[in-house]
Amino acid sequence: MFDSLSDRLGGVFDRLRGRGALTEADVRTAMREVRVALLEADVALPVARDFVDKVTEQAIGQNVLRSITPGQQVVKIVHDALVAMLGADASELLLDVTPPAVVMMVGLQGSGKTTTTAKIARRLSSGAMGRDRKKVLMASLDVNRPAAQEQLATLGTQVEVSTLPIIAGQQPVEIARRAMQAAKLQGYDVLMLDTAGRLHVDQALMDEMKAVAEIAQPQEILLVVDSLTGQDAVNVATSFSEQVPLTGVVLTRMDGDARGGAALSMRAVTGKPIKFAGVGEKMDALEAFHPERVAGRILGMGDVVSLVERAAETIQQEDAERMAMKMAKGQFDLNDLRGQLTQMRRMGGLGALAGMMPGMKKAQNALNDAGGDKILLRMDAIITSMTVKERAKPELVNAKRKIRIAKGSGTTVQDVNKLLKMHQEMATAMKKIKKMGGIKGMMAMLGKGGLGGLGNALGGPQMGDMLNKAGGGGGLPGIGGMGAGGGKLPEGMPKLPPGFENLLKKK
Repeated sequence: MFDSLSDRLGGVFDRLRGRGALTEADVRTAMREVRVALLEADVALPVARDFVDKVTEQAIGQNVLRSITPGQQVVKIVHDALVAMLGADASELLLDVTPPAVVMMVGLQGSGKTTTTAKIARRLSSGAMGRDRKKVLMASLDVNRPAAQEQLATLGTQVEVSTLPIIAGQQPVEIARRAMQAAKLQGYDVLMLDTAGRLHVDQALMDEMKAVAEIAQPQEILLVVDSLTGQDAVNVATSFSEQVPLTGVVLTRMDGDARGGAALSMRAVTGKPIKFAGVGEKMDALEAFHPERVAGRILGMGDVVSLVERAAETIQQEDAERMAMKMAKGQFDLNDLRGQLTQMRRMGGLGALAGMMPGMKKAQNALNDAGGDKILLRMDAIITSMTVKERAKPELVNAKRKIRIAKGSGTTVQDVNKLLKMHQEMATAMKKIKKMGGIKGMMAMLGKGGLGGLGNALGGPQMGDMLNKAGGGGGLPGIGGMGAGGGKLPEGMPKLPPGFENLLKKK
């Protein structure tokens, strides 16, 4: 959702880094552009003004202007200021109390409150939040919206989390009291209360929430707001925080095309931390909100930590071990390739993965323009159209078989050739791993030159060339020791499989 802001800021900082020396006038001109970019992203005016004033004050200091790389120093200052504006440290749920810990969900109708309740319950029950698995009970207190309680029960079945049985005619306070009793008697660790929403903030809604909070004594009161509403989301949070003691905010629809002003203004205006961000409709599409990682994404520095966490959540350990053993033996067939493509789709697709890699913001745009996710689906269709023997032994695919596969997958022979060529190059890479000594050799290579060294050893520079042409890897501002080259991928960054760029060429 920060794409527009990221592009605007990227242009400003590219111009700063392109100068050998900076004057105070250069910095002030750049900061005016940053201010306009923030306002266009729907950041609250007082927040944008305060942000620019603080950055300007630090950036025009003599230590910055006289440094060897003043442009990179300015970007570092902006990064730190963004982190501070977003809330500095990540804020986790406080559940270390005598069970059951009560989490109360509040918000307006249509903000995604019920779905978010189920998403958080799923994270807690699956141990996805870096904690032990929690035994969770969900209860819907929404007696106004038709089928609201049935919706939560359906979602509970979907995420395998228990829900409080529905008793028609009970009022919210009675349901809350019954849920507390059930959670205590049945040994639940966490009780999640999904309160009723309204189309707008009214006193009846506030009075109902206060009554429920008095009964349940929640450890967490989370406000769910729709990020697509922009500054209205901040206004809603302000109204709620004046009535009930909010402990945090959950922003939904963060995967949409909103300008991001709600996320950037929320902490500064309300003083309440953003704890989660909804990034899709699926039950696993909920991320813990980490200000430093978000700031890195906005400035094109990537978010490798989140990428690793997403991989850990989506990749099965057994599959990873099996693949590692095959790599050590130099084996790689089309079934393995299909498995890799499936994992990439589960992790968000090519565009999402590229967006999390440092310096690859422009490459992400190139992948999106080329229809990156459609490419994965097309490749999967091609492999699915092959016989079991053809997947195990791609060399069996002759000209006639290519025609049959192309017709069966709705693609062209050219697409089939591109896929086979890509597989051949990846298979060759796997054989090189075997010659390096299998897993030990691969780890030794990782130790010497990082993943980038491994990529070079595997002979996979072609994807790097494509990304260079797209402008990827340009200018990491000295954060974490990353290089600031204008065209090459940063040293130590992994490369996508060799031959992948062939599938990005438009017909």
